[in-house]
Amino acid sequence: MSPLCLFWIYIIIFLISCFVLAMAGEWLVRALMRIAKFLGWREFVVAFFAIAFGASLPDLFVGINSAVHGIPELSFGDVISGNVIDLTLAVALAVFIGRSSLETGSKLVQKSAIFTAIIAILPLFLALDGTISRGDGIVLIVACVVYIFWVFARGERFTKVYDGMNNLSVKDFIKNIGIIIFSLALILAASQGIVKSAVFLGSVLNLPLILVGILIVAMGNALPEVYFAVVSARREQNWMVLGNLMGSIISCATIVLGTVALIHPIPVVSLPAVAVARIFLAVSAVFFYIFIWSGGRVTKKEAAFLLSVYILFIIIEVAVM
Repeated sequence: MSPLCLFWIYIIIFLISCFVLAMAGEWLVRALMRIAKFLGWREFVVAFFAIAFGASLPDLFVGINSAVHGIPELSFGDVISGNVIDLTLAVALAVFIGRSSLETGSKLVQKSAIFTAIIAILPLFLALDGTISRGDGIVLIVACVVYIFWVFARGERFTKVYDGMNNLSVKDFIKNIGIIIFSLALILAASQGIVKSAVFLGSVLNLPLILVGILIVAMGNALPEVYFAVVSARREQNWMVLGNLMGSIISCATIVLGTVALIHPIPVVSLPAVAVARIFLAVSAVFFYIFIWSGGRVTKKEAAFLLSVYILFIIIEVAVM
């Protein structure tokens, strides 16, 4: 087989894998939402622990596969860029597509925003020495555990039952369990395809894998939480929007990167595109925190600013490649 033909085959594998990963993630989130209604789970549990963790599974599977193959930097680029997307693009779309501005007056939301901003940039501080080591991985996982304990220490956060879906029958419940299992299988297969094709394409194009994660993989992996944020905003379920996005950011920055680092320490190369991603993540986290705390809502003007931050991020990333 000619090198050109092999190149296009891997391009197709990569694109199909990204598409399957995004679709399977969306199916997983939808199934979890239906099961949450059937079981009568509390709204915060649905948003943070069910939806956010489910939406982070594609990142986790890609991260584990990349670490096993000795290229954990692919996961680092994916998580850093994915969190920029959640802090900017996802919030902006939720405000623009929703029926009103995004309410943020709840003390829980505002205090969680502090944790979210700090944890989002925590990997950047740990990577200042050029590596996220196994010890750093433990620090990240412990940070997530501390946040979870903080949440469960206040029972009033679980008083509202999620009622976003119609009641399910037992048959539908079993069907959605099957969808979850099938989605997980697809995510596992797609993550393998992404990692293997990314390794090949990175070597052929002489493109660092961390850039593949920043520019391409992150967008595919971020689609489930972006989708859920938009759907929840249209139903005026602001709590679900913010719980999902904060949970996704925290779980990716801690559980995903922590797990990857425990398997294989993550080298963080000194490239302009990586520096840009790190700067924009810090900027996004700061403005996300400011907008959550100011005025008790994220307005359309603030959403437009966050959207412009994301667009500028993409433009500069492409320019410095």
